[in-house]
Amino acid sequence: MKKKATVLDDAAIRRALTRIAHEILERNKGVEGLVLVGIKTRGIPLAKRLQEKIEQIEGVKVPIGELDITLYRDDLSPVDQQAEPTINDTRIDEPILGKTLILVDDVLFTGRTVRAAMDAIVDQGRPSQIQLAVLVDRGHRELPIRADFIGKNIPTSQEEVIVVELGETDSHDQVSIYEK
Repeated sequence: MKKKATVLDDAAIRRALTRIAHEILERNKGVEGLVLVGIKTRGIPLAKRLQEKIEQIEGVKVPIGELDITLYRDDLSPVDQQAEPTINDTRIDEPILGKTLILVDDVLFTGRTVRAAMDAIVDQGRPSQIQLAVLVDRGHRELPIRADFIGKNIPTSQEEVIVVELGETDSHDQVSIYEK
C-alpha cells in the first residue's frame, strides 16, 4: 500500500476527542448513567481517552468497558471461518441494564463492526440506549448505521484504506489514507 496523505496528526486527534467528549456530555446532559465501551482493538484506547477528557470536564470518572466482537462478525471469509478465531476478553464491569452505552471505535466503514458490537452488547444486558462515537467516518455503509459523534468525516474511495495509529498500540498518533 502507498501512503497518500496524513489527515489527522496527534494534535488534531486530541482536538477531535475533546470535541466528542463535550458533545457526549451535551447530548446526555452530563455523565449520569453513561458507560463507555471500546471495541477492540483501537476503540479501547479511544474510550480511555474519552473517559479522561470527560473526567477533566466533569470531575467524574465514567465507567468503561472493553468489547471483543470476534464471534459476532458476519463478514469473515470462508478461509477465516476454517481457522480458529482469536478471542479476546470482553470486559464490562459496570451493569449496563438501563444505562446509556457509548460504543467507541476508530473507523466507521460498512457498519458491520457496529452491528456485531450491538449483538455482543445485547448478550451482556439491555442498555436503555446505545450511541456510537468514532474517530473517523469514511462512508461506504452497507447497513443503516450512523455515528452519533464523529471526530472527522473523511470521504474515501473503495480503493483507499484509512489507517489509525495510536500511541497505545502503534507508538504514535496519526490517521492516514493509503491506496491499495
